[in-house]
Amino acid sequence: MPALQDDIPRSRKTLREHLIAERARFVDAPSRPAAEAALGRALRELLATLEPELLGLYWPVRSEFNAVLALRGDEQSDESGPVPPLALPYVRRTPPAMDYRRWDGRSTDVRDECRIVSSNGEVVVPDVVLVPCVGYTREGYRLGYGGGYFDRWLALHPGVTTLGIAWSAAELGADEFRPEPHDQPLTLILTERGVTG
Repeated sequence: MPALQDDIPRSRKTLREHLIAERARFVDAPSRPAAEAALGRALRELLATLEPELLGLYWPVRSEFNAVLALRGDEQSDESGPVPPLALPYVRRTPPAMDYRRWDGRSTDVRDECRIVSSNGEVVVPDVVLVPCVGYTREGYRLGYGGGYFDRWLALHPGVTTLGIAWSAAELGADEFRPEPHDQPLTLILTERGVTG
């Protein structure tokens, strides 16, 4: 990510807007297909090692990496592997809360209260979850969209393995992002350049 233009730390809102704009530019670049392929391979390899019993995904929005497609792999090169049972988050706005619902991997018309694709399956607790990152630090902290839904869920499920998913352009230095008490560190961060953390 390009260096910030001044020495004054940006507010989280301003930093978030900056990173989302940078991410949009990143995915519009000619290097996107290679980055997607690299991140997809890294994700499949990591999950093959972790062997989750139930994997919590996220539905991609706003130029996020599409882990759903990555898990299916490249059928022509036989890169796809066995896909574990899946779950998608379901967000409620009032009171603010999130849970995971079992998902069969098929097309769904279900939307949560943030209008993001979800599932109407049973409420479950995955043992491994993929967490989208607007920004991230090498220490495993993430900047999200500001709703706090993932942080609340992670605080209630401390034994879950958490894999932050981001483009490397979203990496933040310690001077750019300072964790707050509610921020939950992730187990690992995975980008197209590999594993951090």
